[in-house]
Amino acid sequence: MFDLKSPDFLTITRQNEWHLDPFNVDNDKYVIEVWDSGVVHIVPKFSTKPLPNQVKKAFVFASAVHGNETAPIEICQDIINKLVNNDLEIIHPVLFLFGNPASINQGERFVEENMNRLFSGHHSIGETKNKERTRAKKLESYVSRFFEKYEGAQRTHYDLHTAIRDSAHEKFAVYPFMHGKPWKKQQFEILRAMGVTTFLLMEKPATTFSYYASNTHNADSFTIELGKVRPFGENDQSKFAAAKQTLIELLQGKDFDGTSFDANNFQIMTVYREINKTDESFQLCFADDVANFTQYNKGDVLAEENGLPIEVQEDGEAIVFPNANVAIGQRALLTVLPTNIDDRLV
Repeated sequence: MFDLKSPDFLTITRQNEWHLDPFNVDNDKYVIEVWDSGVVHIVPKFSTKPLPNQVKKAFVFASAVHGNETAPIEICQDIINKLVNNDLEIIHPVLFLFGNPASINQGERFVEENMNRLFSGHHSIGETKNKERTRAKKLESYVSRFFEKYEGAQRTHYDLHTAIRDSAHEKFAVYPFMHGKPWKKQQFEILRAMGVTTFLLMEKPATTFSYYASNTHNADSFTIELGKVRPFGENDQSKFAAAKQTLIELLQGKDFDGTSFDANNFQIMTVYREINKTDESFQLCFADDVANFTQYNKGDVLAEENGLPIEVQEDGEAIVFPNANVAIGQRALLTVLPTNIDDRLV
């Protein structure tokens, strides 16, 4: 039996990469349940048997869906430590997820397969079988179990990441495809408090964790990029202080005012093109240090495949998430353009 103090939850997670038998942790203020390796449910004791409408909000904070993205892991582990040690008061239940412990240990994005291409059931499509597919299926089940436990509560799911390369906008968020539902001013303001003012609006369903939570559970869900990938111990914690503080304030019940929304405070973009890799000859035609959201002019060559150029179609197209080292058939690059969403905000 562990007490999550020594060793702490992250250490236990890394020692049990793919499975950990469930156990509970004794604590004066909170019910703390470890459901699996990297999966811990924490709820104030008064909320264990909630009266009708007592639990109004429920939060899932995920990190390490890509194991080398260490800053979000450190943020979540610090909050978990504070709760375990009774150094923090919260009023809402929270589920913390360290998505891919084995890739944390390897210091790699993934072990065999990119987990963020495996949600919404994609873990079970085709004949491929690996531990990351099994893990993605389990993570879906834990999110379902958590949200069903607090039926009627407002649901929030933040999947915390850092990007492979620098960005012209250091912090940005991906708003999953909403199937015609409006975007929420309050969520824009919450993420602005975290230091995120650039948003990428997706135009179709995806295999990401954030789309799964949004589409399956009607959660306010985002992929949140908080900076650049760096090893443990090399993150400038001052750059993540606002994000961590906002996550804490949400758990403490702070109500962010969406009526203060001003579009001038944000850079809001929509996907113009998704460029997939269809052949091993695919290569990007710009340097590895070119930042996300770098803009190009019509006719500029972004990539080549089978000897043919892939050109910019509109002046001002900006690149996001370029990565030539993806599997055949997967997205190698997005291009985005500014957009106006005033008519679909609530």
